[in-house]
Amino acid sequence: MFACQVGQSGAKAFQSCSRLRRGTVLPAGASMKAYLRSRRSLLAPAARPSRERAGRWYSRLLLCSVLLCSVLLCSVLLSCTATTFVSTWKAPDAQPVDARGSRVVAVVMARSDVMRRTGEDRLAYEISARGAQAIPMYRLLPEGEVDEARARGALERENVKLVVVMRPVQVQQQAVVEPYGGPMYGGYWGAYHGYGWGHAYGGAEVRVDTIVSIETLVYSLPQNKLLWGGQSKTTNPENIGDLVAEVAAGAADQLDRAGLIVKR
Repeated sequence: MFACQVGQSGAKAFQSCSRLRRGTVLPAGASMKAYLRSRRSLLAPAARPSRERAGRWYSRLLLCSVLLCSVLLCSVLLSCTATTFVSTWKAPDAQPVDARGSRVVAVVMARSDVMRRTGEDRLAYEISARGAQAIPMYRLLPEGEVDEARARGALERENVKLVVVMRPVQVQQQAVVEPYGGPMYGGYWGAYHGYGWGHAYGGAEVRVDTIVSIETLVYSLPQNKLLWGGQSKTTNPENIGDLVAEVAAGAADQLDRAGLIVKR
């Protein structure tokens, strides 16, 4: 039988009685409400640790999600505008060149006249920053493609010592899949349920990288000889100016390593 408080009737009495186990006897003078309140206070501390553990798991999951996003962001940033030289060549008998103070022509071979002029301006700027007197080719030959005799005459009249040429050789698209890094797993309620619905990436992140291959050549006009050549790859260049600047900086570093730049 259920022990119930005297004076209760109907549905209220049934609800109160259903909360007590069979054979439970209320203390003398105690009310049903006070007894149930005391029972809840005894059970409450046991429930707190589980909620605290769930909270700690949820905090850890949030921290992991932030770290995961940071890693993905860093990987994307590092992949942007990254230039590497995949191959280089140096003439066996090439001697170090002192280009400081010498006239050097910057040539960017592009079908678009706007891209050509923008690229040659930036290449000339990078060469001049290293001590030479650089001239964009379009200032000597605005038409771009002209016959060799005319181009040679224009450069000889300017007493040009070196010609630095950049030519795009390939542009390709490459799909890159960032693997899905799963979270730390705990309970479903209070932990994974909210995290999973808030971070449903669909398994993996896919992006498409644009890779531009550039051929860079350095010619000595007095010797009419190729001194150095290299091919580079740049990932996700933002514009022609930044692309030329990165390749020029990389080429200067490669020339320095090859011992073709005179140091004072």
